[in-house]
Order: sequence, then structure tokens, then C-alpha cells
Amino acid sequence: MGLTLAEKILKAHTVDGEFRKGSEIGIRIDQTLTQDATGTMAYIEFEAMGIGQVKTERSVAYIDHNTLQSGFENADDHRFIASVAKKHGIYYSRPGNGICHQVHLERFSVPGKTLIGSDSHTPTCGGIGMLAIGAGGLDVAVAMGGGAYYITYPEILNVRLTGRLKPWVAAKDIILEVLRRISVKGGVGKIVEYSGDALRYLSVPERATITNMGAELGATTSIFPSDEITKEFLEAQGRGDVWTPLAADPDAVYDGVIEIDLSELGPLAACPHSPDNVKTLSEIGNIKIDQVCIGSCTNSSLLDMMKVAYILKGKTVHPDVSLTVSPGSKQVFGMMAELGILDTIIQSGARVLECACGPCIGMGQSPNSKGVSLRTFNRNFEGRSGTRDAMIYLVSPETAAYSALCGYLANPRELGTMPLFELPEKFHINDNMITKPADESEAHTVEILRGPNIKEYPATEELSDTIRASCSLKVGDNITTDHIMPAGAKILPLRSNIPEISKHCFTVCDKDFPERAKALGQSIIVGGVNYGQGSSREHAALAPLYLGVKAVIAKSFARIHRQNLINAGILPLELEDPADYDSISQGDVLEITGVISSLEGNGIFRVKDNDTGRTFSALCRLSDRMKAVMKCGGLLKFTKQNLNRE
Repeated sequence: MGLTLAEKILKAHTVDGEFRKGSEIGIRIDQTLTQDATGTMAYIEFEAMGIGQVKTERSVAYIDHNTLQSGFENADDHRFIASVAKKHGIYYSRPGNGICHQVHLERFSVPGKTLIGSDSHTPTCGGIGMLAIGAGGLDVAVAMGGGAYYITYPEILNVRLTGRLKPWVAAKDIILEVLRRISVKGGVGKIVEYSGDALRYLSVPERATITNMGAELGATTSIFPSDEITKEFLEAQGRGDVWTPLAADPDAVYDGVIEIDLSELGPLAACPHSPDNVKTLSEIGNIKIDQVCIGSCTNSSLLDMMKVAYILKGKTVHPDVSLTVSPGSKQVFGMMAELGILDTIIQSGARVLECACGPCIGMGQSPNSKGVSLRTFNRNFEGRSGTRDAMIYLVSPETAAYSALCGYLANPRELGTMPLFELPEKFHINDNMITKPADESEAHTVEILRGPNIKEYPATEELSDTIRASCSLKVGDNITTDHIMPAGAKILPLRSNIPEISKHCFTVCDKDFPERAKALGQSIIVGGVNYGQGSSREHAALAPLYLGVKAVIAKSFARIHRQNLINAGILPLELEDPADYDSISQGDVLEITGVISSLEGNGIFRVKDNDTGRTFSALCRLSDRMKAVMKCGGLLKFTKQNLNRE
């Protein structure tokens, strides 16, 4: 029986565990990336481990999230990250160089290599045949120190693409169709592997759009084969020497198969407030719009910008619409200027923003009250834009640009004949905004520069055998990390200060939660299905940790957040019978006894609700390694203890 592409890479990198479905395996990590919203904490954690130089083939620190500097906090974090990078062997992508996933795809991605990043959209590099996985910052710190990254050997879902997209139907519509079919939780525990005759029509940037939004499926990662199209892209980037052909074996066996005939697709949109609330444009209708934002790590490539410029050329954005365009990298931005694309976009009335995440994470460009905003981004969670009552729709750049001219949600297929858009044979290469680290012989002379907003990793405790605490908060299904730990221009600068940022924890759901949890001293949170979906931000675990949360009891968990809870020493318990959720009320005192024996035994925990007298079961089945992590109070303590033993 042959192997899938993902299995080939996993097998070649497995350094611990049994290579079989459902078992935990540790894989060797070749590359890491961080961004500034998660990177500061990741490097605080790396420093705490007491390791000198990074052990990976390449680690890169990007500045792309907190680029709005309305106070000293973001600038201080950038200075700290730059100094850590210089001292510890990490490449540093300076502010303005671009969004981490776009730049990494262009300049560092290598087919067949492994990459983990402290950002959930790290799977973008799967578009080039890399096994790229989003993870918490602490997992990235451990990998930088040479440790393995542990995952449950996933199921492999094959998405077979046939046919060819019709004019003005885009790669964004392909991934929206996948989301429509399997939902935001349909990829949990799976790797999505793309194949089929249609791949020969999809460029690397288009493939990267699809793998990028695999994060919205809840998937471990998504991946495309490395073929002649991959080779052409790498050669155009001046990196043809890293190319290698990679594909699944002809007799590979998948755990599931989805077939999509691209010729049957039309333009789609994800409606508020979830990426899987997907409808055709005709189903939604010609709704009036207030704002259009084009960019993000999903759709900010040169190819995207070429299409947008063609649609806007010689026209003016509708007077009732604010249009912003964010190029994904300095390379894209520079080539837009060289090709005349930038001037075309400017003359249309669009507002050109810097090469950064910007509006996608609520860092500026919040819509007006009750505004309708079309965005080429990957998430449309309620409040993420910075405007609580805004209606955010996720669309392709083609749909976005055409709608910006019309003033309403419009179908780009009305544009008629579509020209052939071709990527250049050679991209403009200038890596002057990527700073190399100091030579190892000089690293000891580099001073780490810390600002007053940078605080230490919160204290953790060994797992107690009895947890008796009030339910400080009860929330529903599909709670996102944006609910738990909001982003935006006011809160993101606090990412390196857990005590301060914890004051905003869960305030989207309940403004009194931080004060209530702090007053209780220790507490338990109860959640519904797919608890913790969304970004990889470990702050959604660290802030509850600081506020005294000892356990989260939910119907089910999103993969990265569950791991982040374990890393923080917070017990993630999954209800054996989801119906028991209804019997728990906020304020109930919940008691879990025999915690250690349950953890070490069958992973079945008995929880007593002292207010109702009911007892129910919850599950937390872990590998021996993960049990040890939980018992000692989290991954940081576990790693330090094991380093000391060595």
C-alpha cells in the first residue's frame, strides 16, 4: 500500500512514536516562523529554556501584525524580537517587508520540509509542497531548541480537483466550496491533500490561497504536490535549487475523498459570522456595501493584484465605498510599481496600505456602524473587524474589486472575457529587509533589549489531584480565540504583558469575566462544540491561566487550542455525553477528584456538580509524554526539567 504525500513527509521526519493512525508522533522540524503578535511570548519562552542558538535549519521572526505604533508597546516588542533574533540565530524580517506567510512562501519555503509557525495560517506554505503547521508559541520555542513537535497521526483527506475554473471564478471560491461542504470543524484531526487534473491550471499563489484557509477547516494542515508549476515559481524566485518533485504514490490510500469539478463552481461568499456560512452570490443578492478590503495572507500575491488592477483600470471606486488594498510583501509592492499596477489602483481611488496584516486582525480600517464589508481575508468572526455590529463577507479579489466599483455585492462574471494573467518569469529579488543573525562567535555580545511592557511567562503549578472550583463562565458552540482573547489595535500591543491583556479575556462574551475569575482565585470554564477555533494565539490559554482557570470542560476542542491549554497546564476535558452540557450552570461549583489517577489511567474523569448533585464523565486521553507535561504544570516546566536532566 502506497503513501500519501503528507505521509511521506511525516514518515521521513518522525523521530518519536509509532507511525500509525491515531497515535502520537514527534516530528523533526526544519523551519519555524513567528510573527510579532505571538513572537514576543515565544521568544520569552525560548529564553526561559536557557538554549543558546536555534537548532533548526532556518528560523524567521516576522514583524507584520502590530505595525500600528500608537504607543511605545509595539515598537518595544519589535526591538526585543530583533535583539533576540540577532543573538540566537534567527533571521529577522523587518516591519514593511511583508506578511509572514507571503514572504516565507516567496523566500524560504522548501518542498518536502517541515515548518511550524506561531500563526494558524502557517499552512500557506503547503501550496508549495511543504508540511507547514500552525502551533502555539511554546511549541515553536521548543522546536527552535531542537525538540520534536508532537501531533496525533492524522487522517488524510483527499480533495480531488477536476475541470477548470470559469472566467472570474477564483482559488478563493475553491476553498470556500470546501468549507461549505465540510464546515469549520470538518478538518479537525485531518490533513487535507489536494490532487487531480485541475492542479495544472493552479499557480503556486492560488494553491497557497487554498492551503491558507485550510486553517478555517480546523485541519492540521493542507498540502499540494510539488510539480513543474512549483519548480517554475521557485525558479522565478531565484531558488530553483531547492525544488524537488513530490507526489502521493499511485496506490496511496486516503481516509476520505472529496471530488470538486471546478467548471461547476461560481463566485461564492462566506456570510457573517463564520467562514463556512457560504452561499452563492445570487443567493445573497445585490446587497449594498460600505467597505472593501483586499489583501491579507490569503489574497495579497502579485497575481491577485494583477487581477484587481485589471478590473479597476480606468474606473473609479463607487462614492459610497471605501476600498483598501494591502500588498502581501515588499516584493509584491515593488513589482506593482514596476508594472504600473500600483498607479492603476491608486488612480481608481483605492487607499493603499502597508505590507502587513492590518484590517484582517482589526488593526485599523474598522467598518462604520452596521457596515457591510467585503474582505478577501480568511476570517469573519463577529467583532474581529473592530466593529461589533459590522457584517463581514469573505470573497475573492475579483468579486471584491468589481463590487467596489458597483457599490453592491456584484458577480465578477459580468465582466465577460477574462485575459490570461501570467506570473513573471523572474520576480524582483531584494532581501535587504531581512536581517541575518550575528555570527555564533559574536552572539554572546548581543544585548537583549526589553521594554517595560514585556513581562515574564505566567507562573504555573503542578497538577492537583483535586480540582474544586466554580464555573466562572459558560459559553456556546464555535467559541473562537477572538472571543477568548480579542485582537485589534487596542489589545494586540499587550500580547507581551499577560497580566494586562488578561483584563480583556472573554470580554466579548462577558465584560465581567476577568474580574470575576480573578476574584474566584481558581475556576472552570464550560464550552460547547469546537471550543477555541481560529488562530493559534496561546494568549487564549495564558490569560485564563493567569486568571486562575484550572480546567475547561467542553463538548469538543479545536486542535491548536487544546494543545495550548495542555502546554499551559490547563486540563482540557471533553464531555463524554454532550447532553451533560445543559445541566451545568455558570456559578455551579464543580469538583473533580482523583485527577492524577484518572489522567494516568483510562482518561475518564468524574465531575460532580455540587449545586445539582449530578455527576458526569469527561475525557482527557493523552500520551505518556503529554501526561507528564500536564502533571508538571505545562510544557515550559516539562522542557526545562528535561533539559536539566540532559
